[in-house]
Amino acid sequence: MSGRRFHFTHKTSDGNTRLGQLETAHGAIQTPAFMPVGTAATVKAMTPEAVARTGAEIVLANTYHLMLRPGPERIAGLGGLHTFMNWPGPILTDSGGYQVWSLAKLRKITEEGVTFQSHIDGSAHELTPERAIKIQELLDSDITMVLDECTDYPAMEKDAEKSMQLSLRWAERCKTAFHARPGYGLFGIVQGGMYPKLRAACADGLVGIGFDGYAIGGLSVGEPRDEMFAMLDATTKHLPADKPRYLMGVGRPEDILGAVARGIDMFDCVLPTRSGRNGKAFTRRGEINIRNARHADDPRPLDENCACPTCADYSRAYLHHLVKSEEILGCTLMTGHNLHFYQDLMSGIREAITENNFENFSTNFLDQMSKGDIGPHSIEV
Repeated sequence: MSGRRFHFTHKTSDGNTRLGQLETAHGAIQTPAFMPVGTAATVKAMTPEAVARTGAEIVLANTYHLMLRPGPERIAGLGGLHTFMNWPGPILTDSGGYQVWSLAKLRKITEEGVTFQSHIDGSAHELTPERAIKIQELLDSDITMVLDECTDYPAMEKDAEKSMQLSLRWAERCKTAFHARPGYGLFGIVQGGMYPKLRAACADGLVGIGFDGYAIGGLSVGEPRDEMFAMLDATTKHLPADKPRYLMGVGRPEDILGAVARGIDMFDCVLPTRSGRNGKAFTRRGEINIRNARHADDPRPLDENCACPTCADYSRAYLHHLVKSEEILGCTLMTGHNLHFYQDLMSGIREAITENNFENFSTNFLDQMSKGDIGPHSIEV
């Protein structure tokens, strides 16, 4: 594996959309790509083999959670994260910046880094740019993310600029701390709140430092969709075409389609897994809540056009029973379907870009989802 180089090939375009392939130490990723979230070295309710069968080629794990439990040194001693979680493919690790942001009452940010209390036991910890890089190297992440400060929403422009400048200084320290080696890459993260000029300035600053890929952070934090798309429009034109672009934490199907249309290559989101655990399924005719009584006698699959094992072998009635009974199998089957749906969406996107048909694909996909679920019992109870 060490002989592979970290390399992004931009294959073709359809408008601003991009079809590509990202080579890493542990394999190739076809883009646009969706990464299932395996925060604590597991995609919840799924085995790694089942995740791979959905079509996923890369998963995401989280530095913050793994540094607290079981610890990066322990994982390194057991052969690294790929061996530890039995996932042979590529892994991207978030730096922990978002989690630290979400725990505002438990942390303090300085120029040096972040000091915070563990949400598990209250113990004190420090996360600096250098430590964030070291942890991810111990984990053996194929894609390492810089430590950044996720800007609050809403934020005054002066506050957003101060936060963005701190993230830029941390990014430079991360670049210095990162040990370049074949097959492994370091991504910068664009911040700047909802201010186009700040987004452009941050993107230009990161490109000046030089990274293997560029993420766009600080979105999907409560802002309206049109604001998110406006920030993508303001940012992507400042990013190099020959490097992968990753929109962090964004994952509704309509958001993915809109972001692909603006030149984004990679996505992650907890939505398909969290929704599955809560009895909600994504289908080609929109979302359904399997808890609703109208599914109790329905022999149909979740989605009659889906080839996943859940839809092939299990009825809505059975899934309704499992979820209402709080059986663990219900979480597994619903999550497996949702991840398969997302990978089908990405496969369809890639095929449409190849055929120069993305705009029609996107319009038809969204139109079909907007029609809503149909069946013999059409009234939600």
